[in-house]
Amino acid sequence: MKNIVLGLLLAVVAACTPGSQPATDSPDSPLGYVNPLIGTAASTTESAQLHSEAGSELRGQTFPAVGVPFGMVQWTPQTQATEKKCVPPYYYKDTHIQGFRASRWMSGSCTQDYGSVTIMPLNGELKLKAEERASSYTHDTETATPSYYKVMLDDYDIQAEVTAVSRAGMLRFTPQNEESTYLVIEPNSDEGEGYVAVVPERNEVIGYNPAHRIYQGWGESAGFSGYFVIQFEQPIEAYGVWRGNEVLEGQLKTEGNGESVGAFVQFPAAEGQPLMVRVGVSNTSLDQARKNMQAEIKGWNFEELRQASETAWTEQLSKVQVSGGSEEDKSMFYTSLYHAMLLPRMFSDDDGAFVAFGASRDIFQAEGFDYYADFSMWDTYRAVHPLHTILNPEKTNDMVRSLIKKGEQGGWLPIFPAWNSYTSAMIGDHVTAMIGDAWVKGIDDFDQELAYALMRKNAFEVNTDRQSYLNGQGRRGMESYLKYNYIPLEDSVPDSFHQKEQVSRTLEYAFDDFVLSQVARKIGKQEDYAQLAQRAKNYQHVFDTTTGYARGRYADGSWIEPFDPVASRASFITEGSPFQYTWYVPHDVAGLMQLMGGKDKFIQKLDTLFEKRYYWHGNEPGHQTVYLYAYAGEPWKTQRWVRDIIREEYSSEPGGLSGNEDAGQMSAWLTFSMMGFYPVAPGMPYYVLGSPVFEETNINLSNGNTFSIKATDSSDENRYIQSATLNGEPLERSYLLHEEILQGGELVLEMGDEPNTNWASQQVPPSMGEMGL
Repeated sequence: MKNIVLGLLLAVVAACTPGSQPATDSPDSPLGYVNPLIGTAASTTESAQLHSEAGSELRGQTFPAVGVPFGMVQWTPQTQATEKKCVPPYYYKDTHIQGFRASRWMSGSCTQDYGSVTIMPLNGELKLKAEERASSYTHDTETATPSYYKVMLDDYDIQAEVTAVSRAGMLRFTPQNEESTYLVIEPNSDEGEGYVAVVPERNEVIGYNPAHRIYQGWGESAGFSGYFVIQFEQPIEAYGVWRGNEVLEGQLKTEGNGESVGAFVQFPAAEGQPLMVRVGVSNTSLDQARKNMQAEIKGWNFEELRQASETAWTEQLSKVQVSGGSEEDKSMFYTSLYHAMLLPRMFSDDDGAFVAFGASRDIFQAEGFDYYADFSMWDTYRAVHPLHTILNPEKTNDMVRSLIKKGEQGGWLPIFPAWNSYTSAMIGDHVTAMIGDAWVKGIDDFDQELAYALMRKNAFEVNTDRQSYLNGQGRRGMESYLKYNYIPLEDSVPDSFHQKEQVSRTLEYAFDDFVLSQVARKIGKQEDYAQLAQRAKNYQHVFDTTTGYARGRYADGSWIEPFDPVASRASFITEGSPFQYTWYVPHDVAGLMQLMGGKDKFIQKLDTLFEKRYYWHGNEPGHQTVYLYAYAGEPWKTQRWVRDIIREEYSSEPGGLSGNEDAGQMSAWLTFSMMGFYPVAPGMPYYVLGSPVFEETNINLSNGNTFSIKATDSSDENRYIQSATLNGEPLERSYLLHEEILQGGELVLEMGDEPNTNWASQQVPPSMGEMGL
């Protein structure tokens, strides 16, 4: 099976010797700038204070994830025991650590962890429940990097360390006293369905934690479990299991029946001698968990595994190298790049085995590609996936193949596939947008006929099978959308986790139809292209020209009353105000401008959005909005406000994200914007220029080319582009083509402290129908 990263990891491990020096996460390397604690505390940004329902308590929902890019699991200290919706395993403000978890938490999300297992060392009295066994700690003894985590568990005087690769991890617990050590192992099943067994003759604890769905089929089985095999270097001295409040010393196994379960093992006192633990995980079976561990960990050398993890991260993070800017800028940038490389996650085993999509429990083999899961697609199609079309085209292709495989197995292309299941979480049909964006950018080594058939089915067919529709298959509100060319207020979209939100759904379906029209055009499906291109204008049906805003509309064409465009919430809008969502026409900004009454009114309305602080950066639908000035010939205003957003909505502190990280999207916006460009409309292969933070950014491409951006004298004061050259030739447009980046070369931007209102005022980014593919 193709696994380039793992091959590199194993090569590094093989080259190491038992006497090798510890990995360092060198501070002058990209990895050394990553701070995994960013986003783990209550947000301190302006957007959170002004707009979020949670106010200052809104968190980035990140966690200090240890592993490798896109790994099957990440290891994390656990301060929250649950696998319930919207609760990540770690909060910065928590004062006690309950253990160390092999987690499938979708970073930055409001979903749930699933299939996880937690290991906690302790001494003295045996304590089993998470809150009871938890140890106090301080951030002063905490070291968090993408490849390594260390902390002192003060209540037990045990130093804990964790490192990991994709499907296997290693823990090192070093007691600082002469007491014997217990390890408590808990499969974190909120449904009380976990299984655990001690195998003394193999020095192992094995088990599984069944995964369950939320959104569609809430509480139902996801068709697989998180399997784990835990091995110890030292012989087990004593053992037992527990179920609920019952402790069963000397018993080998137990299974939950609505109660929490776990195992404990005891080791003799060994002050200063590390207790070594290695763990393999899988989504298919215990045998596969063991095979994954054997494939990814050779021996018991903690530093070798840490070095392998560090090498994998260094390889990924070094794809973008920056110079200039402050040390904090570099920390913000490389941490954002790290966050954008956690998801989607590897789901197939080392040998390619994976559980079928949609809870059938069948096992399939990924031939020639890696199979991925956990696509938070409403968020990530905007910038995360476009980022990887540049940095990781091969992985992007595997992700597309994974999505097509899900559609093939389930009959419909999924909308928001998570925990290897259908969901209708959020709105839109953005798997289509993600595949389409990759396709028009030349990432197309997949079954194109099947891909188009699945995308077309979502866009043209109403799912009339009630059971499968309730399961999450097919677009929500599709019958209304096809009948009226918008979703009227009478359709409450009852069979969706997000109900109503009719205007936002219409706007997002219009965008998805546009992206599919570009694919149809590319492959010569002219009839489909014409129909989809017309449907891409459906945004016009929910735009009220009398007020100048997107607005809820009834089936008879009348508009909702009363109407307040700046109200923080409206039932027909997804997580925002009509003013904020009005700008969601990324594919046809010229058409939106015309509806608003022309360029001057368009600019005036944008000015009002930003000057009066109606803009909300803490949620994704507005992430493209600041770049829309360029379409009206005033890119200098984009340059002004982009820099303000970077400074106001991000920092290197634990509260330095302005909203849910949402699987990397909040960070991907920052990654692009600090480099100096952004993908306003995925599906159109270009990027709108902004205001680069660094004096030089080098993007090292997988084809061997390098694209360099040099922003002369760039600073917060010198944020405005005065002039530009691309490969030595004057550039008078405010956008870059995807192919120009892939070809390599040099973009030079002369920066200054006053706007150049003439630069790129005429050559604006193209809108729908203006750009040939």
